Amino acid sequence: MTEIIKHELDQDGIALLTIDLPGKSMNIISAQLLDELEELVGRIAENDDIKGAVITSGKKGSFVAGADLDMLLGMTDNIAGKPPEEIYAGAYRMNGILRAMETCGKPFAAAINGLALGGGLEICLACHYRVVGDHPKITLGFPEVMVGLLPGAGGTQRLPRLMGVQPALPFLLQGKNMNPKNALANNVVHEIAPVEDVVAKAKAWILGGGKAVQPWDEKRFKVPGGQGAFNPGISQTFMGAQAMVQKETKGNYPAAVAILACVYEGHQLPMDTAIRIESKYFATLLMGDVAPNMIRTLFVNKQAAEKGIRRPKDVPPMKTKKLGMLGAGMMGAGIAFVSAMAGIEVILLDREMAFAEKGKAYSEGLLTKRVKRKKMTQEKADGILSLITPTTDYADLAGCDLIIEAVLEDVKVKADVTAKVEAVVDESCIYGSNTSTLPITGLAKASRDESQFIGIHFFSPVDKMPLVEIIMGEKTGDVALAKALDYVAQIRKTPIVVNDSRGFYTSRCFGTYVTEAVNMLAEGISPALIENCGVFSGMAVGPFAVGDEVSIELSYHVGQATKKGLGDAYVEQPADAVIEKMYLELDRKGKKNGKGWYDYPEGGTKHLWPGLAEHFPLAENQPTAEEVTNRLLYRQAIEVIRCYEEGVLTAPEDADIGAIFGWGFAPWTGGPLSMVDTIGVKKFTTECDNLAQKYGAGFAVPNMLRDKAAKDEKFYV
Repeated sequence: MTEIIKHELDQDGIALLTIDLPGKSMNIISAQLLDELEELVGRIAENDDIKGAVITSGKKGSFVAGADLDMLLGMTDNIAGKPPEEIYAGAYRMNGILRAMETCGKPFAAAINGLALGGGLEICLACHYRVVGDHPKITLGFPEVMVGLLPGAGGTQRLPRLMGVQPALPFLLQGKNMNPKNALANNVVHEIAPVEDVVAKAKAWILGGGKAVQPWDEKRFKVPGGQGAFNPGISQTFMGAQAMVQKETKGNYPAAVAILACVYEGHQLPMDTAIRIESKYFATLLMGDVAPNMIRTLFVNKQAAEKGIRRPKDVPPMKTKKLGMLGAGMMGAGIAFVSAMAGIEVILLDREMAFAEKGKAYSEGLLTKRVKRKKMTQEKADGILSLITPTTDYADLAGCDLIIEAVLEDVKVKADVTAKVEAVVDESCIYGSNTSTLPITGLAKASRDESQFIGIHFFSPVDKMPLVEIIMGEKTGDVALAKALDYVAQIRKTPIVVNDSRGFYTSRCFGTYVTEAVNMLAEGISPALIENCGVFSGMAVGPFAVGDEVSIELSYHVGQATKKGLGDAYVEQPADAVIEKMYLELDRKGKKNGKGWYDYPEGGTKHLWPGLAEHFPLAENQPTAEEVTNRLLYRQAIEVIRCYEEGVLTAPEDADIGAIFGWGFAPWTGGPLSMVDTIGVKKFTTECDNLAQKYGAGFAVPNMLRDKAAKDEKFYV
């Protein structure tokens, strides 16, 4: 008896296998599903009464959405100490089942009635015939590279054999998806049919005498477009692909290299040998550090955050119906847009009507682009835009159940706005501030009820950045937290929850990336070396480029405010004098002013400002790239650990999610705390002690880290 794959035999002798994972909205590949599939393939092969089988899904809109990432993470966690042959056997398991299916002598057809990704698409490709539903939401693809893995059940072998090596590589290396028409044009499926007819079409193929042999198992099969190491087109393809992979990954993502190797080696060999090579590379990635870290942070923990793991369990759902957005600048306009996109009514308030209308126009511009690209109808765009009401009248905020304030970063201005809002909204209304630096506890003192005051910190541009940092003030209550998290879920963002502090978590830690780069500049280290080390470390952009985006002017003002706030406790850094000189003496304020760490010639390409060498002369002896890279990454990680030690962070998951999705920390590491665990807490502590002796208190090891090193503990248990 099988629980996940329902099976029935019709009067024509065709077995219908319907994958329907109980209690889930989508099918995913689990150990149990593989057990059942193996059992059913064996039964079908041995039963002479069965002519063939059709595999389909019992879920609406979903065939199989890939592997259970918790299962994969469990595999990586349990690898230590296992003999290599056992690890390889686990990696090969699904490959073996699918190969048995396609060589069992019975025809199998896939009736693809929803999205088929990763292992789900691999099941389809192992079928002898594939019918896909004609629906715009159905996509097929291999996203494994996004989690540091490769398609490990024949995907790197069957896709190139169907569509050719060169056309297949973007789908394998970039995780690109294809729609049904693309799939048909690329020979990935045989037929497109209305979704409700795919099973009937698949059965008709079997009854029409469908062959139980794959093309690659027939004599004289040739890979479309050519194959082999000596084929000129193929050799050029791999030469170019190698260079492109290095350019895109900076050598940080071994999965891309492994995929290239799988395709190159495997496409020249018989399928039975090719899939064993694929499983060898798959096992190697499972045994590495990159895939486990990426799976844990980018998917398992991210999904848990989005499902409300930090939400108070005893507070009923609190959907936002009417949002009051205070401030229609870049941030306010962006928040209004994502809220309206989620179907929330928005009152967009600013001090002048022209500003409020300009804020609404921002949404209009984004919606117009979507209509032009045929991603949205004009009717739908008009409906979304109608949800945003620009105003200067606080009375229009009556009835709002959530307020988000994004006005000038000034305590008095924010306090004045808070009083005006609370004069017209209900007592149950939750008040959120989008401040990026001012402590929430202090701002909450202007509120009539501090328990209903919370920080809701967005990142710019709001419509593109996935993270929202929820900040708990000293008196913020569970109701406010639940409301903020429910709102973030409505707008389909990823939340982290942190406690109050100057700069909170993300702004405080992100600042160390730029500051350490400027410290090195002050020491006479080449700015090009610093910038390139930042890029090649896997950070989203180099420290000087992002420093210009944020603006040197803002860095100066934040620094001055921090000095004032900390008083005698403030520790001067070499970067302080450099930033003061750039801003006050040299009038270089950043990208928005056309001159910062970079020059921005009109009509030309930006480049590091040559004047840096004049004002900050190069030292005779330059450090190694490794040392510069470590300083950039380790300085950020040390600050993250300080936040954890101080209680700003309460979980390593929030630390790593916030770092990657908030300020672009190198995704291949899994985040700063995952990186420390991977390096080894003892080794990291020793290296930071050495850096602290050479470069100062920024690298001073927090007691939490030293305690973990002494006890040989990790951040992730």
